[in-house]
Amino acid sequence: MRRRVPAGLAAAGLLLGLALGVRSAQAQVRGIPVYNSGIATGIALYGDVGFPNAVAGKGTALAVSGRAGFGPLGVTAMLSTFNPEGSAGRKLSVGGTLNYKVFGGPLIPLSVTLQGGIGYFKPEPSFLTGGFGPGGENEFHFPVGVGFALTIPNPALAIKPWIAPRVDIVRLSGGGSLTETNFGLGGGLELNLLSGLGVHAAYDRVFLDGADTSVFGLGAHYSFGIPGL
Repeated sequence: MRRRVPAGLAAAGLLLGLALGVRSAQAQVRGIPVYNSGIATGIALYGDVGFPNAVAGKGTALAVSGRAGFGPLGVTAMLSTFNPEGSAGRKLSVGGTLNYKVFGGPLIPLSVTLQGGIGYFKPEPSFLTGGFGPGGENEFHFPVGVGFALTIPNPALAIKPWIAPRVDIVRLSGGGSLTETNFGLGGGLELNLLSGLGVHAAYDRVFLDGADTSVFGLGAHYSFGIPGL
């Protein structure tokens, strides 16, 4: 008789695999906060601008992302361009996440979401000119954590504050390799209208042995409600 593995344990195992199998599957991308505010309802499009601190390269980042929710499961894909201070041009990075809601529902304002992700960034030469793989340095980002979000309903506006601690793994390769594991913490606020339009802000910090890296992000989003999702 075949034993069924509980969905929560299966999701936890998948997220652990993301953390340990560095070559397997970035969540959020360079210059943009790591968002873990829950599962999207239907399909949502997000636009973001990020402002990293000096340790993270300063400058600005622009990003567009798509999110989709399938019951307790959610996926995201993100594309960003990062223009560090003093850089000759913008650098492209890509990423995605897999999310699983372990607590929460339509009538429960609190949600708890597991998240695992992967991101790719090529500092020199840039992703645009150097392509993927050998030649220069490759940076992979693996954030794995849990997000706590609280939806405060109002007649015309839903307010959603959230906070998400995580393990933040960065692997550099090219002429050798280096893997760093640190504690990261993100948090933010979403304001959502009944029409599906909303705005959001987030702050993200990675705690290092020396100076910490941080980024503040602002953006707008629109959710498309799709029956059955």
